[in-house]
Amino acid sequence: MKILIAVDGSAYTKRMLAYLAAHDEWFGPKHSYTVIHGVLAVPHRAAAFVGQNVVREFYESDAELVFHPIRAFFAQQGLEATFVHKVGHVAESIAELAEDGKFDLVVMGSRGHGDIANLVLGSVATKVLAKCSVPVLLIR
Repeated sequence: MKILIAVDGSAYTKRMLAYLAAHDEWFGPKHSYTVIHGVLAVPHRAAAFVGQNVVREFYESDAELVFHPIRAFFAQQGLEATFVHKVGHVAESIAELAEDGKFDLVVMGSRGHGDIANLVLGSVATKVLAKCSVPVLLIR
């Protein structure tokens, strides 16, 4: 199975990885993994003020901060994964990669704010569900 794992480095990501590790049907050498982390773009005026190199270094350091413990987790499990970092709308990036990459499953953690908070704040998980035809497994 080809599995896309969406991560943000939060406690919900750690909980999701622990859940996966405990379930052989989704975790093991018989599967192929891609880990995606997305971040919103720095506003154009701010990017122009600090310069392209600073913005690029920010994106790279943000990705490595999130990916470092996940790389260690996969290495500890003896598994390989491809790591992808996207800049832009996070939910759209996840859904687009899931579709274009022909993934069988998207797995992501969810904070579970509830209906009212999602209405006011929005939710990456909710938006991925709305935009993606690939099955999504949400871990709370």
